[in-house]
Amino acid sequence: MNKIAKVGLIGLGVMGENLALNIERNGFSIAVYNRTQEKTDAFIANQAAGKNVIGCHDLKEFMACLEKPRKIILLVKAGDAVDKTIDGFKLFLEKGDIIIDGGNSHFKDTQRRENALAKDGIFFIGSGVSGGEEGALNGPSLMPGGDKKAYEQIRPIWEAIAAKVNDGPCVTYLGPDGAGHFVKMVHNGIEYGDMQLIAEVYDVLRRGLGLSAETIAQTFSQWNRGILDSFLIEITANILGVEDPQTRKPFVDQIVDKAGQKGTGKWTAELALELGIPIPTIDAALTARQLSALKDERVNAAARLKPFVVSAGADDKEAVIFALHDALYASKICSYAQGMALIAAGSKEYNWNINLAETARIWKGGCIIRARLLEQIRQAFARDNKLANLLLDPEFADFQKNANDKWRYAISFAIEKKIPVPALAASLNYYDSYLSASLPQNLTQAQRDYFGAHTFEVVGKPELGFIHADWPKMMQDQVKAKAPSK
Repeated sequence: MNKIAKVGLIGLGVMGENLALNIERNGFSIAVYNRTQEKTDAFIANQAAGKNVIGCHDLKEFMACLEKPRKIILLVKAGDAVDKTIDGFKLFLEKGDIIIDGGNSHFKDTQRRENALAKDGIFFIGSGVSGGEEGALNGPSLMPGGDKKAYEQIRPIWEAIAAKVNDGPCVTYLGPDGAGHFVKMVHNGIEYGDMQLIAEVYDVLRRGLGLSAETIAQTFSQWNRGILDSFLIEITANILGVEDPQTRKPFVDQIVDKAGQKGTGKWTAELALELGIPIPTIDAALTARQLSALKDERVNAAARLKPFVVSAGADDKEAVIFALHDALYASKICSYAQGMALIAAGSKEYNWNINLAETARIWKGGCIIRARLLEQIRQAFARDNKLANLLLDPEFADFQKNANDKWRYAISFAIEKKIPVPALAASLNYYDSYLSASLPQNLTQAQRDYFGAHTFEVVGKPELGFIHADWPKMMQDQVKAKAPSK
């Protein structure tokens, strides 16, 4: 075969096909391969017909079609499939070739793969790709990490195919080895939190106020023209406006209330525990999905225990809606604050030197969590690149303070109506805890020291370090001291 392509792509699922078309549309010839030959042939005959796309039927042919050093994009299922795919063409690789994993791989797997391939002079880049199938086709947010010199070789392609916003393409080099996939993992965790917060507000509007899906759609659409402007708010309004063609009822009501997940939310929660970073909003969203999966148990419990249900409505519906608007935005700020704090901790732990302002910038377009809010986040970290938490930024602090009463009112209303709002409540509790100079964990430490001699520090006496108290003896001495003298 005489044709030579600038880049290759393995894995012609919907994301792979769309990314290949995006690359070709931006002036880069591309060779494609899929494990199932029929899939490759169908793609070449249909979507890629007449385009500068080379379809290959085996890995040897695929590798022969690529310009050297080869640039090979993998869009296969995370996990063993990535390793097996690499093993399948590793024999054909040469020193200087570049493999780009564009799937949702765990960043520790990316670290392992990069380290193993580097021994043979092969570069490995882990690049998050966010935006779904539409983003892959028209411009995703790209989060690459790996060897900086290798990234520079793919940078013209990545910048060409990425979504564009007012301050450039939505892609930036994030750091060595697994930095890109790490940031994508946390991005997905923030996405979990954001989606759950929106779902809870929808639930309060629907069951708490008794609003129709059409009215809620109009409410979200109105909100999307203000500070809540985001992709997820936009599609929520769209979804709620769609009717089932058979019943003429809201189509969303025909969907079983069981949410799926692919693991990135769980990975985010696990790593937050490992690094000691609190992410209660994201944790609540993960738990909510797990509870939703217990559909049969929930139906049975509702039938057996017959929970008391308050009738829908409020004396002042507009006040509740107004409060929910601010509660949603305040909670979203907390969700992003938790995610950015986790990225900062991961960057420090693994010596990645991730730029948080740039991270926020590349999320402004193309990705699922793109929102107006991200420009404010970018500005916050641009003002102070050592900002410990978004809640400390003056602009965000002012909004949270002004929204405080409405935030609490919205959650109180939901609790009164017996509507669960775990993520909204977790966000408020995170805020209250972060702003509390005193927390009850002095008692927790006392308990730990009492039963396990886990030690504690003494207020105002850091020079003592960690000490252990003999609690039973102190109690006995106290009793003796209080006993009346004879």
